[in-house]
Amino acid sequence: MNRREILRRTAAAGLLAAPATGLLTGCALGGGEKDSGGETYVGTKSEQNPLGVKDDAPLEVVIFNGGFGEEYAKSHEAMYTERYPKAQIKHSATQEINKTLQPRFVDGTPPDVVNNSGGGQIDPNGLVSQNALADLGELLDAPSLDVPGKTVRQTLLPGAVEVGSYDGKFLVLNYTYTVYGIWYSTKLFTDRGWTYPKTWDDHIALCREIKAAGIAPWTYAGKHPRYMSWPVIATAVKFGGPDVAKAIDNLEPNAWKSEAMKAAADAWYQIVKDGYILSGSPGLDHVQSQTAWCQGKAAFISCGSWLESEQKKVTPAGFNMAVAPTPSLGSGDKLPFEAVRGTAGEPFIVPAKAKNRAGGLDYLRTMLSMKGAQDFTRRVSSLTVVAGSTEGVELPFGLNSVVKALDASGTNGFNWVYNNFYRKLERELVDAACGEFFSGRSTPAAFLEACQKGADQIAADTTIKKYKRA
Repeated sequence: MNRREILRRTAAAGLLAAPATGLLTGCALGGGEKDSGGETYVGTKSEQNPLGVKDDAPLEVVIFNGGFGEEYAKSHEAMYTERYPKAQIKHSATQEINKTLQPRFVDGTPPDVVNNSGGGQIDPNGLVSQNALADLGELLDAPSLDVPGKTVRQTLLPGAVEVGSYDGKFLVLNYTYTVYGIWYSTKLFTDRGWTYPKTWDDHIALCREIKAAGIAPWTYAGKHPRYMSWPVIATAVKFGGPDVAKAIDNLEPNAWKSEAMKAAADAWYQIVKDGYILSGSPGLDHVQSQTAWCQGKAAFISCGSWLESEQKKVTPAGFNMAVAPTPSLGSGDKLPFEAVRGTAGEPFIVPAKAKNRAGGLDYLRTMLSMKGAQDFTRRVSSLTVVAGSTEGVELPFGLNSVVKALDASGTNGFNWVYNNFYRKLERELVDAACGEFFSGRSTPAAFLEACQKGADQIAADTTIKKYKRA
């Protein structure tokens, strides 16, 4: 399985495949009017035990065994056991969260903590709409384990709570902090005397030079073409401002056909029509395209900041990958070149009917401690949503570039969450439109029309709960 399937494996988000959705329609997921319905183990709350954990209550943790593996979770479990030595922890990992756990949600016997990630995650929209998730607000208001004088909420990076909130309730903890951008090898660029372009005109000029040198300027995951939707939307947001993304998130009519999206689609079509994409890319999956990029067959690739960790086994020594923002369309852009998309991803949930719900919340509190966050970053080379947790941690070259990009972006960072609210829209409908567009079988107008048609389809579907982004 892949880290890429995780985020999106961002993010905390997604709709189930159609067959599973049908099953959920007919069966409750184990939630209920009282989200304390299945709780069995309840302890006494105190200053030292703000969440009321019963110290000898067993805890069950299920982890998505993707790009991050499961060793980081075992480390967090050991930290939990240090405070609750009588607690027995049942740990398991799987690449198929939905197939493994959906029956347990249906019969009301879910685990206490679930890393609900990967391509086979359980539909967050369905879990939310059927009240199957515990409210994590109590966790946010609890004191941090190791940051004196601060609550958990006060230790988190901006946007960490927003991306896991539905109708004002914080229901999903997205643990990692991901930066999306365009990746390149600094070694290749230094050796060739190339400079990363800040404007679109400079980008196209460099693509022309790269192609003349016998290297493809671009490659992408043709079997998961939605990865290329990220730089297109980012270009539009920087050109037209954050409201471009909000309109898409809120399923507004013709949001995908805004002037900003038209300008972005026209620009990106140039790399298609001018032949700046590695031949055969439409048939590559994410690992194959990333490997081709690591082998120097292409100069640029669109990805999130999990890339370095995912490719570490095949990345040549001294490759020194770095992330950069999408080039600006022109001087009229509403956001500066340095603005990057950053968002929380890798969703963790505590089921409403967890037997040890308090323990589940406290396990997440352990993850959100400075110690827990730093341990995670050291093990998997990925940022967490805990502010300042990279201090004192030696970062690999690529992740260090991510931190620098975030610093340069400052308050100009942006994000969109339609993929969280409506997984089908990104994973199926926009994905298909990108496949046609970047393979050269479609035009900018047809691409945007297909995306808008998909959004309108979701908006008209009364079986799908809608969410409003303020």
